[in-house]
Amino acid sequence: MHWLATSALGVALLFPLTGTAIGPGEVNALPASPATVTAKYGRDALQFGELRLPAGKGPFPVAIIVHGGCWTRGFASVRMTAPIASALAARGVATWNVEYRQVGDAGAGWPGTFRDWGAATDQLRTLARVHPLDLQRVAVVGHSAGAHAALWIAARDQLRRQREIGVANPLPIHAAFAIDGPADLAGLVGADAQICGKPVIAPLMGGTPAQRPERYRWASPQQLLATSASQFLVASAVLTAAEAHRYAGLIQRRGGKAQVLELPGGHFDVIAPGQPGWTRIEDLIVSTLLGDRGHD
Repeated sequence: MHWLATSALGVALLFPLTGTAIGPGEVNALPASPATVTAKYGRDALQFGELRLPAGKGPFPVAIIVHGGCWTRGFASVRMTAPIASALAARGVATWNVEYRQVGDAGAGWPGTFRDWGAATDQLRTLARVHPLDLQRVAVVGHSAGAHAALWIAARDQLRRQREIGVANPLPIHAAFAIDGPADLAGLVGADAQICGKPVIAPLMGGTPAQRPERYRWASPQQLLATSASQFLVASAVLTAAEAHRYAGLIQRRGGKAQVLELPGGHFDVIAPGQPGWTRIEDLIVSTLLGDRGHD
């Protein structure tokens, strides 16, 4: 099994960009609408997000957007997910496209990166005091390493008593969309050096699974197996259909809702508005959050 974070090097090593496949630079160059508001969720310069509101009065459902990038500084930023955040806002879904500290940034790794994801999510409560957001309809959309983050954010209700990354009242999540990225970290150790050009999981977690078993337990959605949110897994160039169905089966056997969308193609095509893969994902997100209104 191979997982791939949002890394140009990783794609070149395992999935050469040939034919019409889109690369990370092309995604970064796609147009994006200006953010309605850029807001902080912490004191660090990287603890911020871009809120985009649709036209109209609302209240609007919200999609939290989490970019990938091998969990490591220098691979990706909010710019890579700004195009899909803009596309969803144009369809009537407010988007909160979040930046966070990655390995190589001060305070990143365990527990800082996870705390950033949680704090960014809970910041929606503050934003909703001023902006017309419907916090009963919140989804998390993550690509590559951000797919891991999306599934983890959806599982935070199981972490209330975890002292390092848990909070007493995490914002409830209605749905999580994991686009072509991993649900498990321990299974990536070893392959990550080939995928990302260097080891990234042990630096993120502060050790190997043998050295930090409890951390990996709390950090891996595949070990948490949360069922409170509906989960959608997009299998494409990186996440295989077999692995996606395996995870979905684990969730379903626990009584949760999980669905797999198979989109063979490029790792970055699935976050490129205008490409068929993203169009199908966008429609799924909109229909999940807006129902019949998403087809107006």
